[in-house]
Amino acid sequence: MPAQVEFHTGVAAPALFTCRLLRKAVGAGARVLVTAAPADLAALDELLWTFDPQAFVPHVRIPGPADALAARTPVWLCSEPPARPWPPVLVNLGAAPPAAADDFERVIEVVGTEPEARVAARQRWRHYEGWGVVPLHHTPRG
Repeated sequence: MPAQVEFHTGVAAPALFTCRLLRKAVGAGARVLVTAAPADLAALDELLWTFDPQAFVPHVRIPGPADALAARTPVWLCSEPPARPWPPVLVNLGAAPPAAADDFERVIEVVGTEPEARVAARQRWRHYEGWGVVPLHHTPRG
């Protein structure tokens, strides 16, 4: 069971929000695994290179380069969690609960504004509650 689960709901631009979240996490020294559908990962990968001309968020696609590179890289992008060891923080951009969410210290769910995203998020919320976790809920400011 994850120690902490957070939902960020009503996010108008989930990929851009995730880029900012990852920039902040890397700045704080965190290591993060991001799971999403392959097309969403490709878009996030591209956006991580361009969203902020003044900052670079080191990241790697998994499966991908040799394990030595992944071990030195703070952000991993993958469709499914790879073989362990993996970073302690999971950011889920997918519609389903991540298969190995209970093995992470912290799980962050990013939820867009589309009705289907909200419905899927409610199901994930209930999934975590079924584990006995009370998720934290954040909504956009302003």
